[in-house]
Amino acid sequence: MTTLRSDLAIIAREVRPHARILDVGCGDGLLMAALRDTKHADARGMELDTRDVATAVARGLSVVQGDADTDLADYPDGSFDYAILSQTLQTTKRPDLVLDHLVRIGRQAFVSFPNFAQWRMRLAHMFGGRMPVTEQLPHSWYDTPNIHHVTIDDFRSFLAERDIRIEGQWFLSGDKPRNERLANLLAEHAVFLLRRD
Repeated sequence: MTTLRSDLAIIAREVRPHARILDVGCGDGLLMAALRDTKHADARGMELDTRDVATAVARGLSVVQGDADTDLADYPDGSFDYAILSQTLQTTKRPDLVLDHLVRIGRQAFVSFPNFAQWRMRLAHMFGGRMPVTEQLPHSWYDTPNIHHVTIDDFRSFLAERDIRIEGQWFLSGDKPRNERLANLLAEHAVFLLRRD
């Protein structure tokens, strides 16, 4: 079995067996395949990139080509146990609306994203005066898919304004877990499990 990226491994570990999931921005379907094979999940996916859709379908997965910014409105309320948005939030045009749909469609929602307040990012701006290029964020400013630069503290504030409850949170630097204390400064990535009351 292929090793999952660290944020996806957390999600795969936390999903309940036999859950019904929608993976938005599912890429080539690695997480969906892992959930199908290890948790016997009923996994569905949506992906913008046609090549990734073809790869996921070749894995025997139910994936449609779609855009999170426009197509989530078509899904009924509470139609999945989990809606998942991994490393996609920062690439959407309206992350606020996408998150509203995510917690509407799923009884719970997993969201993971790169933390743009991590200390290496801050240093790159302060001392280099340029947009940082890292292993986790390998694109230059002109070709990056990241159009919204969110931080852990920004995300928590957004959730509080929207009355979205945090049911779990994990912070990572590379593949290593980070303590919640100083996560906004130290963590490269964050994973949140959410629910709207």
